[in-house]
Amino acid sequence: MIHTLRALADGNVRSRRELFPLAARLADLTVAQQAEVLSSGQVVYENRVGWALSFLANVGAMERPSRGHYQITDAGRGLLQRFPQGFRERDVNELADDPESPIRPYVASAPRPTKQGSAVADPAAAQAATMTPTEQVQDGIGRIHADVAGALLSRLQSREPAFFERAVVELLLAMGYGGVGGSGAVTQMSNDGGIDGVIDQDVLGLSRVYLQAKRYADGSSVGRPEVQGFVGAVHGKADGGVFITTSHFSKAAREFAEITPMRIILIDGQRLTDLMIRYGVGVQVRQTFVEVEIDEDFFA
Repeated sequence: MIHTLRALADGNVRSRRELFPLAARLADLTVAQQAEVLSSGQVVYENRVGWALSFLANVGAMERPSRGHYQITDAGRGLLQRFPQGFRERDVNELADDPESPIRPYVASAPRPTKQGSAVADPAAAQAATMTPTEQVQDGIGRIHADVAGALLSRLQSREPAFFERAVVELLLAMGYGGVGGSGAVTQMSNDGGIDGVIDQDVLGLSRVYLQAKRYADGSSVGRPEVQGFVGAVHGKADGGVFITTSHFSKAAREFAEITPMRIILIDGQRLTDLMIRYGVGVQVRQTFVEVEIDEDFFA
């Protein structure tokens, strides 16, 4: 928040878009830091500047002369003088106890945060205090997804190999492989030459994706011989293939996949569950959260 407020310290009216690079420069963000994105695709520092603008406007530290434009107020200048090294929401809220303070609390009924200097027993709470609300939501969803991912792996490992093979075919189809009118199928259990699934990218089957699915326990790994066998099975049929496992690939297996002329994609258990959650295979939506913001056109 301090960098966002400093970007307006000269009293000029600036647009939201102008404030992003100004605040980033004042915070000395590196190119890599400016490139960081949330899981939603939004740039991290732009999200944080956006929340800073919202909070500071709500407590009267800045005003909006027009839609999407901001200007510092006397209250904002007072914050810069009182907290030259930076401040947090709780610092501003504590000023509500001062009858002479021009800062008003942004949520009067909200419980007061922990006083500065007191111990924070919960490390997760301490981390959350440095996040924007959007980051807190996405962090929570990430932890939920991690729990679901573990359950997905357990379910896949407990089912028969044929079920796992059908599941990976469904996943690839859900990801868009198969094209318009394409199809996917599990090959026969015997005499499949190391190929467990085939996806036709077109109606005639002129372009195909070949799959190998290995349902291994967590302690096991797919080694180089298995990957070599899959390459041999696909050779002459296609330019590449996808090898999916519930466990992980050995270093030798990954190195072989990198050097072989054929394009082989290796998907381990962690990436498999990430993809299943992202494309809704084996999971269902339990609850949806909607993030909203002020509609400036309504008030204009």
